[in-house]
Amino acid sequence: MAKKQTKQLTIMGVAAPIALVAGLALAPQSWAADKAYVMDAGSKDAVTTGYGECWTTSGEPNPMEKCGDVLAQPVAAPDPCAGDADGDGISDCNDKCANTPGGAKVDANGCEIVQSLTINLDVDEFAFDSATLKPEMEAALEELAGRIKASKGDESLMIIGHTDSTGPADYNLGLSVRRAESVATFLEGQGISATRMSIKGVGEEQPIASNATREGRAQNRRVEIQTQ
Repeated sequence: MAKKQTKQLTIMGVAAPIALVAGLALAPQSWAADKAYVMDAGSKDAVTTGYGECWTTSGEPNPMEKCGDVLAQPVAAPDPCAGDADGDGISDCNDKCANTPGGAKVDANGCEIVQSLTINLDVDEFAFDSATLKPEMEAALEELAGRIKASKGDESLMIIGHTDSTGPADYNLGLSVRRAESVATFLEGQGISATRMSIKGVGEEQPIASNATREGRAQNRRVEIQTQ
């Protein structure tokens, strides 16, 4: 009996360390990232056992990757200027007019402007060798001025004068400029700032009809207004 008891005690003595080792091996799997670890004062690193496991202690949690913790990664704040919800080419943080219709032309603030129209003042063309606006022309310009003033956008206007081919080209160039100037002056009187308008004349260089006929020459005596 004595020998049998000794053998049993010996077996139990060996089993205890094995259980301890198993406990150490499994412990890190159950340790949470809110554990506090024993830190070495010199190296400022976690103190580990001979098996490479971190010793825990009470105190403020100090999760560490070395000890098997999965550390939360910082999430970058969304960039408010990265989006363009209405697809107008202006970032959301700079867009002062959200939800503009698809395909709309907008200014630098994202506000819709009057579409890039070419307005031919052919409701009644200029008289031959004249830069004087006729009543029908003025009515068309009043309507345009009203649209621009009602727009939220910051339109700028390019006013282009044209002539037919009658007479010297140099003279026609000057006449086309005078026609553009007469339109700009009228629009300014309608409340459109001169700083929003640019003028130029192209003379007889850009006809829209044949200069071989009286009707064609009349159509070429015109002013075009383009929004930008």
